[in-house]
Amino acid sequence: MPTRPIKEGVEQHLVMKSKPKPKSNLQNEMNPVADLVQKTPKIAQNGSRPNLENHHHQPPRNRGRRRGRGGRKSPDQDTENGIVMRPNSNENDKMSDLNGSEMGFPSSSKSLSFAPRPGYGQNGTVCIVKANHFMAQLPDKDLNQYDVSILPEVTSRSLNRAIMAELVKRYRDSELGMRLPAYDGRKCLFTAGELPFVWKEFRIKLVDEDDGINSPKREREYKVVIRFAGRANLHHLGQFLAGKRADGPQEALQILDIVLRELSTKRYCPVGKSFFSPNIRKPQQLGEGLESWCGFYQSIRPTQMGLSLNIDMASAAFIEALPVIDFVAQLLGKDVLSRPLSDSDHVKIKKALRGVKVEVTHRGNVRRKYRVSGLTSQPTRELVFPVDDNANMKSVVEYFQEMYGFTIQLTHLPCLQVGNQRKANYLPMEACKIVEGQRYTKRLNEKQITALLKVTCQRPRDRENDIMQTVHQNSYNQDPYANEFGIKISEKLASVEARVLPAPWLKYHDNGKEKDCLPQVGQWNMMNKKVINGMTVNRWACINFSRSVKESIVRGFCNELAQMCQESGMEFNPDPVIPIYSAKPEHVEKALRHVYHISMNRLKGNELELLLIILPDNNGSLYGDIKRICETDLGLISQCCLTKYVFKISKQYLANVSLKINVKMGGRNTVLMDAISCRIPLVSDIPTIIFGADVTHPENGEDSSPSIAAVVASQDWPEVTKYAGLVCAQAHRQELIQDLYKTWQDPVRGTVSGGMIRDLLVSFRKATGQKPQRIIFYRDGVSEGQFYQVLLYELDAIRKACASLEPNYQPPVTFVVVQKRHHTRLFANNHRDRNTTDKSGNILPGTVVDTKICHPTEFDFYLCSHAGIQGTSRPAHYHVLWDENNFTADGIQSLTNNLCYTYARCTRSVSVVPPAYYAHLAAFRARFYVEPEVQENGSIVGQGRKGSRECGGVRPLPALKDNVKRVMFYC
Repeated sequence: MPTRPIKEGVEQHLVMKSKPKPKSNLQNEMNPVADLVQKTPKIAQNGSRPNLENHHHQPPRNRGRRRGRGGRKSPDQDTENGIVMRPNSNENDKMSDLNGSEMGFPSSSKSLSFAPRPGYGQNGTVCIVKANHFMAQLPDKDLNQYDVSILPEVTSRSLNRAIMAELVKRYRDSELGMRLPAYDGRKCLFTAGELPFVWKEFRIKLVDEDDGINSPKREREYKVVIRFAGRANLHHLGQFLAGKRADGPQEALQILDIVLRELSTKRYCPVGKSFFSPNIRKPQQLGEGLESWCGFYQSIRPTQMGLSLNIDMASAAFIEALPVIDFVAQLLGKDVLSRPLSDSDHVKIKKALRGVKVEVTHRGNVRRKYRVSGLTSQPTRELVFPVDDNANMKSVVEYFQEMYGFTIQLTHLPCLQVGNQRKANYLPMEACKIVEGQRYTKRLNEKQITALLKVTCQRPRDRENDIMQTVHQNSYNQDPYANEFGIKISEKLASVEARVLPAPWLKYHDNGKEKDCLPQVGQWNMMNKKVINGMTVNRWACINFSRSVKESIVRGFCNELAQMCQESGMEFNPDPVIPIYSAKPEHVEKALRHVYHISMNRLKGNELELLLIILPDNNGSLYGDIKRICETDLGLISQCCLTKYVFKISKQYLANVSLKINVKMGGRNTVLMDAISCRIPLVSDIPTIIFGADVTHPENGEDSSPSIAAVVASQDWPEVTKYAGLVCAQAHRQELIQDLYKTWQDPVRGTVSGGMIRDLLVSFRKATGQKPQRIIFYRDGVSEGQFYQVLLYELDAIRKACASLEPNYQPPVTFVVVQKRHHTRLFANNHRDRNTTDKSGNILPGTVVDTKICHPTEFDFYLCSHAGIQGTSRPAHYHVLWDENNFTADGIQSLTNNLCYTYARCTRSVSVVPPAYYAHLAAFRARFYVEPEVQENGSIVGQGRKGSRECGGVRPLPALKDNVKRVMFYC
């Protein structure tokens, strides 16, 4: 049975100088062996590098279909909008003789062009898939933009929209010349064709509808000024879609996006680029006053087939429109009507309701709305306030009785505070109801996450049907805004030619009955196989933190695990160094140190190699505490196992754990057969290092915690299977990885170079005896809007790290962004054809698409490298931003797909290329290393606070022990 994973602005002009050094730092810091530098593509003998602006790809080796060179311009073409295109040049022009002169990046990110598509892939079995992209006809009307100013200034988008809706309703037939404009809710108004004026002022009166039928209505007046700002050039957009321009006019795409969102914004609750409604599908309870709303995502995208409207289903957590008393009862999970609140109850209510909009229910038809700012510390019966300038006081209970005839029953509960602190109003909880349509943005608990996943998990056929139903319900062809702007949307899913890449052969140890393996539909198993490099575990110990597991059960589990490790090809001593030690979870640090010291005394100086740990199924922060203490303090490699798996021992689980233990000990489970036989294009020919990088950011609400960056790099060549990793903390929500390369002043050594890239290059040299002659860099977690910044900054850091090791050391770099947070889904053309789907109904692993729905000119592709388990598979989107290695489409697609079969923790191909996957795991793990801050009174502020800014900087993470750096991301 196959095993699955276990769940446990800186745009700068950066200049790099290459100065001759008396000695090679690369040789000094790695091994004093003979220089193994080989001539690499695109490097002159003097080590100079081509300037980025003049960078030119060699003709592609892909002999398949060809496209234009992705936006290249010949020297006689004009530059438009200040965008510099790369000129064609001959080979002599490609090498600029630097000789110590400055070699740097263009001063503007817009002068950097991404890698053009080198052609289309040909490998694999051709098939047809459907994509949730709907063709959009490019309008033939001029798109005009107008600036909008509203006085008095309004910060609410919904109020802005109400003002503009009233303006259009009143003046469309007259002052607006019959135009139906689209509005972004802030400062911009768009029209198809010009308005009859260049500048005009309007006076708009809004009546507050919340004050009831029989009450005097509040009337507010606004001054609206509309001023012509400019015209979007659709000709440029047409050229871009046709592949004749490399730069997409973003303003035109944004206008079209706003136009197609206008009607949905009025119908539904907008959240980012998605729309939600309780009427699309019945909301599902998530617990504690939350419910899930169904909705859809919508975005206009430029593709090879022209404009495309990307539609996908979405779900989100919303606060249920309950009376506040009912919400509080659900939140606390007990009857709050009969007894006072504890301090913890008070804190929980305050945290849950702060910022939530409520409406009053004690005034009949008057439904005035307020936003909750806090909770009174006193119960309602004790609250009084001044009623006049003579300091005469009145209680809240008396006021509501006299003013509204409303008797407050639950006087033992606190009141909601609304308004600001200077002028706070008190509202009794029982007089308020939560306003519908408020998205819940705080962290969900595990039960809520599980409930939400059940709602979002849809089989491919069901998801496709829902998408089609959404398109029909939205009736884009009857949308007055789409018709006004001349946009027509197809109601058919895009039919796309795809290819299913073959799975790679995997090599196992020759001592096993099966020496190699060809995965079937993205999975295989360890039956009759032994890991290719099995490690030895002689010295291990076990701690049991689970009260429900007796020592005899733990002993039996450890024996079974040791036997499975031996069957898998490891040498595993069945006897622990010390008897199994039981401890309480609250004594985690004491227990870990006790076992460590007792074991070290018993071993007389030898290191404890492995610590097995039995955890309760619900263990809170225990897991993170164990990893932090073991990996940053004691230097112990640990393997945690949940109680439920100890009681119910399965071969699949034990095989999975044995694979994890082997790689944690430094072994390799399997390698690609092509790597053994040196048949991987552009990897096997010269020493190649493959990096993965990711940055994880704090959760919403953590406004001071650091972001965590992680970089891993392959440490074996030609196998490219083993990785080492480094992590660092950096500024809150900073996406650029700050510590890729850095320098600092040492009082003795002077200027010292370091950083994660440099350290991993040194590590590669120590491990292989050779220095990398080619770099492949997979960067995870970058949105399209950050492509330029990330490439400029991080590619420069890579080059500086290389140059700091040795004069003129500049191996060619391929920089690939990996994206999973996109909304493209691929469906089988025929859901009934079992030859084109896996067991879950998803497309087959290895399905790759680089036509039609991909970028018009740039080098990108979608790859579904894994078999679906449940729900609809999401293909990974790979975008090659920079390519000095001249990969063909087949080359990078096959390499990426094959690497997905080398993930060490399970016998399945994974959905994201392993170096990027490992970097994500490492960054996630490192958040455990940030200790919670403990105040003087002993209370814990929260996870991550201690790693926040200190003295203007970011407190560094605790250093990892050397024996952990290579394995911490294997979890």
